[in-house]
Amino acid sequence: MHWLERVCTTMEPLREEAMAAARERLDVLTKPPGSLGRLERLAERLSGMTGEMPPALGKKAVVVMAGDHGVCEEGVSAFPSAVTEQMVRNFLGGGAAVNVFAKHAGADVVCVDMGVAAEIAHPALLVRKIGYGTANMTKGPAMTPEQAERALQAGVELVERLAGEGYRLLALGEMGIGNTTSAAALTSALLGIAPEASVGRGTGVDDAGLARKRDAVARALAANGLTAGGSDAADRAAYALEALSKVGGFELAGMAGVCLGAALYRVPVVIDGYISTAAALAASFLCPLTPSFLIASHRSEEPGHGLALDALGLEPMLALGMRLGEGTGAALCLRIVEAGADVLGSMATFASAGISGQLPVEPGE
Repeated sequence: MHWLERVCTTMEPLREEAMAAARERLDVLTKPPGSLGRLERLAERLSGMTGEMPPALGKKAVVVMAGDHGVCEEGVSAFPSAVTEQMVRNFLGGGAAVNVFAKHAGADVVCVDMGVAAEIAHPALLVRKIGYGTANMTKGPAMTPEQAERALQAGVELVERLAGEGYRLLALGEMGIGNTTSAAALTSALLGIAPEASVGRGTGVDDAGLARKRDAVARALAANGLTAGGSDAADRAAYALEALSKVGGFELAGMAGVCLGAALYRVPVVIDGYISTAAALAASFLCPLTPSFLIASHRSEEPGHGLALDALGLEPMLALGMRLGEGTGAALCLRIVEAGADVLGSMATFASAGISGQLPVEPGE
Protein backbone atom coordinates (compact mmCIF):
# COMPACT_ATOMS: atom_id res chain seq x y z
CA MET A 1 0.00 0.00 0.00
CA HIS A 2 1.31 3.43 -0.95
CA TRP A 3 2.27 5.61 2.06
CA LEU A 4 -0.29 8.26 1.10
CA GLU A 5 -3.05 5.67 0.93
CA ARG A 6 -2.02 4.45 4.39
CA VAL A 7 -2.24 8.01 5.72
CA CYS A 8 -5.71 8.53 4.28
CA THR A 9 -7.10 5.18 5.42
CA THR A 10 -5.71 5.74 8.94
CA MET A 11 -7.48 9.09 9.33
CA GLU A 12 -10.66 9.16 11.37
CA PRO A 13 -13.52 11.67 11.04
CA LEU A 14 -14.49 14.20 13.69
CA ARG A 15 -15.52 12.51 16.93
CA GLU A 16 -19.29 12.83 17.05
CA GLU A 17 -19.58 11.94 20.73
CA ALA A 18 -17.26 14.79 21.71
CA MET A 19 -19.17 17.21 19.48
CA ALA A 20 -22.48 16.13 21.01
CA ALA A 21 -21.05 16.70 24.49
CA ALA A 22 -19.87 20.14 23.40
CA ARG A 23 -23.30 21.06 22.05
CA GLU A 24 -24.92 19.89 25.28
CA ARG A 25 -22.57 22.00 27.38
CA LEU A 26 -22.94 25.07 25.17
CA ASP A 27 -26.68 24.93 25.71
CA VAL A 28 -26.38 25.16 29.52
CA LEU A 29 -23.69 27.84 29.78
CA THR A 30 -24.61 31.24 31.24
CA LYS A 31 -25.64 32.85 27.95
CA PRO A 32 -28.58 32.80 25.59
CA PRO A 33 -28.40 29.75 23.28
CA GLY A 34 -26.29 30.46 20.20
CA SER A 35 -25.36 33.96 21.37
CA LEU A 36 -21.65 33.43 20.74
CA GLY A 37 -22.38 32.75 17.07
CA ARG A 38 -19.63 31.11 15.05
CA LEU A 39 -17.43 30.77 18.13
CA GLU A 40 -19.83 28.09 19.36
CA ARG A 41 -19.55 26.17 16.12
CA LEU A 42 -15.76 26.49 16.36
CA ALA A 43 -15.81 25.12 19.93
CA GLU A 44 -17.90 22.18 18.75
CA ARG A 45 -15.51 21.47 15.86
CA LEU A 46 -12.48 21.67 18.16
CA SER A 47 -14.04 19.00 20.35
CA GLY A 48 -14.59 16.84 17.29
CA MET A 49 -11.04 17.38 16.05
CA THR A 50 -9.32 16.56 19.32
CA GLY A 51 -11.88 14.02 20.53
CA GLU A 52 -11.95 15.85 23.86
CA MET A 53 -14.57 17.93 25.64
CA PRO A 54 -13.34 20.43 26.56
CA PRO A 55 -10.54 20.35 23.97
CA ALA A 56 -7.05 20.62 25.48
CA LEU A 57 -4.98 22.61 22.98
CA GLY A 58 -1.62 22.73 24.79
CA LYS A 59 1.38 24.45 23.21
CA LYS A 60 1.02 26.48 20.00
CA ALA A 61 3.33 26.95 17.03
CA VAL A 62 3.30 28.89 13.79
CA VAL A 63 4.87 26.70 11.11
CA VAL A 64 6.46 28.80 8.35
CA MET A 65 7.60 26.78 5.33
CA ALA A 66 9.93 28.41 2.82
CA GLY A 67 10.94 27.68 -0.75
CA ASP A 68 11.97 29.40 -3.96
CA HIS A 69 10.26 29.29 -7.35
CA GLY A 70 11.73 29.10 -10.83
CA VAL A 71 8.74 30.96 -12.27
CA CYS A 72 10.26 34.17 -10.89
CA GLU A 73 12.23 34.20 -14.13
CA GLU A 74 9.00 35.41 -15.75
CA GLY A 75 8.89 38.68 -13.78
CA VAL A 76 5.86 37.71 -11.70
CA SER A 77 6.91 39.35 -8.42
CA ALA A 78 7.68 42.85 -7.24
CA PHE A 79 10.64 41.42 -5.31
CA PRO A 80 13.69 39.37 -6.38
CA SER A 81 14.08 35.73 -5.37
CA ALA A 82 16.89 36.64 -2.97
CA VAL A 83 14.26 38.04 -0.62
CA THR A 84 13.15 34.50 0.28
CA GLU A 85 16.47 33.79 1.97
CA GLN A 86 16.58 37.25 3.53
CA MET A 87 13.11 36.89 5.01
CA VAL A 88 13.88 33.42 6.39
CA ARG A 89 16.81 34.99 8.23
CA ASN A 90 14.42 37.69 9.44
CA PHE A 91 12.04 35.04 10.81
CA LEU A 92 14.92 33.33 12.58
CA GLY A 93 15.99 36.67 14.03
CA GLY A 94 12.49 37.41 15.30
CA GLY A 95 12.00 40.57 13.26
CA ALA A 96 9.10 39.71 10.93
CA ALA A 97 5.39 40.44 11.32
CA VAL A 98 4.69 36.78 11.97
CA ASN A 99 7.13 36.86 14.90
CA VAL A 100 5.28 39.82 16.39
CA PHE A 101 1.87 38.16 16.06
CA ALA A 102 3.15 34.80 17.28
CA LYS A 103 4.58 36.48 20.38
CA HIS A 104 1.20 38.07 21.09
CA ALA A 105 -0.40 34.64 20.80
CA GLY A 106 2.18 32.95 23.00
CA ALA A 107 3.20 30.71 20.09
CA ASP A 108 6.59 29.50 18.91
CA VAL A 109 7.68 30.09 15.32
CA VAL A 110 8.93 26.95 13.58
CA CYS A 111 10.71 27.88 10.36
CA VAL A 112 11.26 25.11 7.81
CA ASP A 113 13.54 25.26 4.76
CA MET A 114 11.68 23.19 2.17
CA GLY A 115 13.54 24.51 -0.86
CA VAL A 116 15.25 27.87 -0.41
CA ALA A 117 17.80 28.53 -3.16
CA ALA A 118 20.57 29.11 -0.62
CA GLU A 119 22.27 27.46 2.33
CA ILE A 120 21.12 28.90 5.67
CA ALA A 121 22.91 27.77 8.80
CA HIS A 122 20.92 28.48 11.97
CA PRO A 123 20.26 26.25 14.98
CA ALA A 124 16.55 27.09 14.99
CA LEU A 125 16.00 26.32 11.29
CA LEU A 126 14.51 22.95 10.39
CA VAL A 127 16.09 21.89 7.11
CA ARG A 128 13.90 19.63 5.01
CA LYS A 129 15.26 20.89 1.70
CA ILE A 130 13.92 19.05 -1.32
CA GLY A 131 15.87 21.19 -3.78
CA TYR A 132 17.27 24.66 -4.34
CA GLY A 133 14.08 26.16 -5.69
CA THR A 134 11.69 24.64 -8.20
CA ALA A 135 12.11 24.68 -11.97
CA ASN A 136 10.28 27.27 -14.10
CA MET A 137 6.78 25.81 -14.41
CA THR A 138 6.07 27.69 -17.63
CA LYS A 139 8.60 25.43 -19.35
CA GLY A 140 7.66 22.11 -17.77
CA PRO A 141 7.12 20.51 -14.35
CA ALA A 142 8.22 22.55 -11.34
CA MET A 143 9.42 19.36 -9.64
CA THR A 144 9.29 15.62 -10.02
CA PRO A 145 6.49 13.52 -8.51
CA GLU A 146 9.07 12.00 -6.18
CA GLN A 147 10.05 15.45 -4.91
CA ALA A 148 6.40 16.36 -4.33
CA GLU A 149 5.89 13.18 -2.33
CA ARG A 150 9.00 13.81 -0.25
CA ALA A 151 7.72 17.29 0.57
CA LEU A 152 4.31 15.92 1.52
CA GLN A 153 5.90 13.33 3.78
CA ALA A 154 8.06 15.98 5.41
CA GLY A 155 4.92 17.94 6.30
CA VAL A 156 3.16 14.91 7.78
CA GLU A 157 6.26 13.93 9.76
CA LEU A 158 6.62 17.48 11.10
CA VAL A 159 3.12 17.35 12.60
CA GLU A 160 3.95 13.98 14.16
CA ARG A 161 7.07 15.49 15.71
CA LEU A 162 5.36 18.61 16.99
CA ALA A 163 2.45 16.62 18.41
CA GLY A 164 4.98 14.44 20.23
CA GLU A 165 6.50 17.59 21.72
CA GLY A 166 3.15 18.71 23.12
CA TYR A 167 2.00 21.10 20.40
CA ARG A 168 -1.75 20.75 20.02
CA LEU A 169 -2.58 23.82 17.91
CA LEU A 170 -0.72 24.93 14.79
CA ALA A 171 -0.88 27.94 12.49
CA LEU A 172 0.41 27.48 8.96
CA GLY A 173 2.32 30.05 6.90
CA GLU A 174 4.95 30.32 4.20
CA MET A 175 7.65 32.35 2.53
CA GLY A 176 8.63 32.12 -1.12
CA ILE A 177 8.94 34.87 -3.70
CA GLY A 178 6.73 33.87 -6.62
CA ASN A 179 4.52 31.54 -4.62
CA THR A 180 1.26 33.40 -5.23
CA THR A 181 1.79 32.60 -8.90
CA SER A 182 2.30 28.95 -8.04
CA ALA A 183 -0.74 28.99 -5.73
CA ALA A 184 -2.86 30.53 -8.48
CA ALA A 185 -1.73 27.91 -11.00
CA LEU A 186 -2.48 25.14 -8.51
CA THR A 187 -5.91 26.59 -7.74
CA SER A 188 -6.72 26.93 -11.45
CA ALA A 189 -5.59 23.37 -12.06
CA LEU A 190 -7.62 21.91 -9.18
CA LEU A 191 -10.80 23.96 -9.64
CA GLY A 192 -10.71 24.31 -13.41
CA ILE A 193 -10.83 28.11 -13.35
CA ALA A 194 -9.15 30.61 -15.65
CA PRO A 195 -6.06 32.59 -14.57
CA GLU A 196 -8.18 35.75 -14.59
CA ALA A 197 -10.10 34.27 -11.64
CA SER A 198 -7.14 32.84 -9.75
CA VAL A 199 -4.37 35.40 -10.18
CA GLY A 200 -4.03 38.51 -8.02
CA ARG A 201 -1.40 41.15 -7.38
CA GLY A 202 0.46 39.16 -4.70
CA THR A 203 3.25 41.32 -3.35
CA GLY A 204 1.73 44.33 -5.09
CA VAL A 205 2.66 44.11 -8.77
CA ASP A 206 1.38 46.81 -11.13
CA ASP A 207 -0.98 46.21 -14.06
CA ALA A 208 1.86 45.05 -16.29
CA GLY A 209 3.05 42.66 -13.59
CA LEU A 210 -0.48 41.32 -13.14
CA ALA A 211 -0.67 40.64 -16.87
CA ARG A 212 2.66 38.79 -16.71
CA LYS A 213 1.43 36.66 -13.81
CA ARG A 214 -1.76 35.70 -15.62
CA ASP A 215 0.20 34.88 -18.75
CA ALA A 216 2.70 32.81 -16.75
CA VAL A 217 -0.08 30.81 -15.11
CA ALA A 218 -1.80 30.21 -18.44
CA ARG A 219 1.46 29.04 -20.03
CA ALA A 220 2.29 26.83 -17.02
CA LEU A 221 -1.09 25.11 -17.19
CA ALA A 222 -0.77 24.57 -20.93
CA ALA A 223 2.85 23.38 -20.75
CA ASN A 224 1.92 20.81 -18.12
CA GLY A 225 -1.37 19.62 -19.57
CA LEU A 226 -3.46 20.92 -16.66
CA THR A 227 -5.84 23.21 -18.53
CA ALA A 228 -8.89 20.95 -18.15
CA GLY A 229 -9.10 21.31 -14.37
CA GLY A 230 -9.18 18.56 -11.80
CA SER A 231 -12.56 18.85 -10.09
CA ASP A 232 -13.94 16.18 -12.40
CA ALA A 233 -10.83 14.02 -12.49
CA ALA A 234 -11.58 10.33 -12.09
CA ASP A 235 -8.78 9.98 -9.54
CA ARG A 236 -8.68 13.27 -7.65
CA ALA A 237 -5.77 12.20 -5.46
CA ALA A 238 -3.58 11.25 -8.42
CA TYR A 239 -4.50 14.48 -10.20
CA ALA A 240 -3.68 16.57 -7.12
CA LEU A 241 -0.27 14.95 -6.81
CA GLU A 242 0.32 15.62 -10.50
CA ALA A 243 -0.75 19.26 -10.16
CA LEU A 244 1.40 19.77 -7.06
CA SER A 245 4.48 18.43 -8.83
CA LYS A 246 3.91 20.33 -12.06
CA VAL A 247 2.90 23.80 -10.83
CA GLY A 248 3.33 23.70 -7.06
CA GLY A 249 6.27 24.55 -4.87
CA PHE A 250 8.32 22.72 -2.29
CA GLU A 251 6.76 24.77 0.50
CA LEU A 252 3.24 24.33 -0.92
CA ALA A 253 3.65 20.56 -0.98
CA GLY A 254 5.10 20.69 2.53
CA MET A 255 2.10 22.69 3.75
CA ALA A 256 -0.25 20.21 2.11
CA GLY A 257 1.57 17.56 4.13
CA VAL A 258 1.01 19.55 7.32
CA CYS A 259 -2.71 19.63 6.52
CA LEU A 260 -2.68 15.86 6.07
CA GLY A 261 -0.80 15.50 9.33
CA ALA A 262 -3.41 17.62 11.07
CA ALA A 263 -6.11 15.13 10.19
CA LEU A 264 -3.93 12.11 10.89
CA TYR A 265 -2.76 13.23 14.34
CA ARG A 266 -5.90 15.21 15.28
CA VAL A 267 -4.04 18.50 15.67
CA PRO A 268 -6.14 21.54 14.63
CA VAL A 269 -4.35 23.68 12.04
CA VAL A 270 -5.23 27.31 11.32
CA ILE A 271 -4.46 28.06 7.69
CA ASP A 272 -3.38 31.53 6.59
CA GLY A 273 -3.90 33.18 3.21
CA TYR A 274 -3.97 32.19 -0.43
CA ILE A 275 -0.83 30.07 -0.55
CA SER A 276 -1.59 27.91 2.49
CA THR A 277 -5.22 27.61 1.36
CA ALA A 278 -4.14 26.39 -2.08
CA ALA A 279 -1.98 23.81 -0.32
CA ALA A 280 -4.95 22.81 1.85
CA LEU A 281 -7.06 22.47 -1.29
CA ALA A 282 -4.53 20.04 -2.73
CA ALA A 283 -4.56 18.11 0.55
CA SER A 284 -8.36 17.88 0.37
CA PHE A 285 -8.06 16.25 -3.06
CA LEU A 286 -5.52 13.80 -1.65
CA CYS A 287 -7.58 12.94 1.45
CA PRO A 288 -11.19 14.23 1.65
CA LEU A 289 -11.26 14.17 5.47
CA THR A 290 -8.53 16.83 5.68
CA PRO A 291 -10.67 20.02 5.70
CA SER A 292 -12.51 18.85 8.85
CA PHE A 293 -9.32 19.53 10.82
CA LEU A 294 -8.57 22.93 9.30
CA ILE A 295 -9.64 26.38 10.48
CA ALA A 296 -9.64 29.31 8.05
CA SER A 297 -8.16 32.44 9.60
CA HIS A 298 -8.91 35.23 7.15
CA ARG A 299 -9.91 36.13 3.62
CA SER A 300 -7.07 37.85 1.78
CA GLU A 301 -7.18 40.30 -1.09
CA GLU A 302 -6.22 37.62 -3.62
CA PRO A 303 -9.23 36.81 -5.84
CA GLY A 304 -8.60 33.07 -5.92
CA HIS A 305 -8.46 32.80 -2.14
CA GLY A 306 -12.21 33.01 -1.65
CA LEU A 307 -12.80 30.42 -4.37
CA ALA A 308 -10.39 28.01 -2.68
CA LEU A 309 -12.00 28.58 0.73
CA ASP A 310 -15.44 27.95 -0.75
CA ALA A 311 -14.24 24.72 -2.32
CA LEU A 312 -12.91 23.62 1.08
CA GLY A 313 -16.17 24.55 2.78
CA LEU A 314 -14.34 26.82 5.24
CA GLU A 315 -15.53 30.21 6.46
CA PRO A 316 -12.72 32.58 7.54
CA MET A 317 -12.90 34.30 10.90
CA LEU A 318 -11.36 37.62 9.84
CA ALA A 319 -11.41 39.97 6.86
CA LEU A 320 -8.74 42.61 7.43
CA GLY A 321 -7.63 43.21 3.85
CA MET A 322 -4.33 41.46 4.56
CA ARG A 323 -2.06 40.03 1.88
CA LEU A 324 1.27 39.55 3.64
CA GLY A 325 1.42 35.80 4.08
CA GLU A 326 4.03 34.36 6.47
CA GLY A 327 1.21 32.93 8.61
CA THR A 328 0.31 36.37 9.94
CA GLY A 329 -3.47 35.96 9.64
CA ALA A 330 -3.30 32.47 11.12
CA ALA A 331 -1.20 33.70 14.05
CA LEU A 332 -3.70 36.47 14.74
CA CYS A 333 -6.48 33.88 15.02
CA LEU A 334 -4.79 31.59 17.52
CA ARG A 335 -6.23 33.48 20.49
CA ILE A 336 -9.71 33.31 18.95
CA VAL A 337 -9.38 29.55 18.59
CA GLU A 338 -8.25 29.27 22.20
CA ALA A 339 -11.19 31.40 23.28
CA GLY A 340 -13.54 28.91 21.62
CA ALA A 341 -11.99 26.07 23.58
CA ASP A 342 -12.00 28.08 26.82
CA VAL A 343 -15.73 28.72 26.53
CA LEU A 344 -16.25 25.00 26.98
CA GLY A 345 -13.63 24.59 29.68
CA SER A 346 -14.00 27.71 31.79
CA MET A 347 -17.44 29.26 31.41
CA ALA A 348 -19.98 28.56 34.17
CA THR A 349 -23.25 26.75 33.63
CA PHE A 350 -26.57 28.15 34.87
CA ALA A 351 -26.58 25.48 37.56
CA SER A 352 -23.01 26.03 38.79
CA ALA A 353 -23.49 29.80 38.91
CA GLY A 354 -26.86 29.61 40.62
CA ILE A 355 -28.56 31.50 37.80
CA SER A 356 -32.05 30.72 36.62
CA GLY A 357 -32.08 29.45 33.07
CA GLN A 358 -34.39 30.61 30.33
CA LEU A 359 -38.02 29.70 30.92
CA PRO A 360 -40.43 28.92 28.11
CA VAL A 361 -42.66 31.84 27.19
CA GLU A 362 -46.38 31.12 27.41
CA PRO A 363 -48.51 32.08 24.39
CA GLY A 364 -49.90 35.59 24.71
CA GLU A 365 -47.24 36.82 27.13
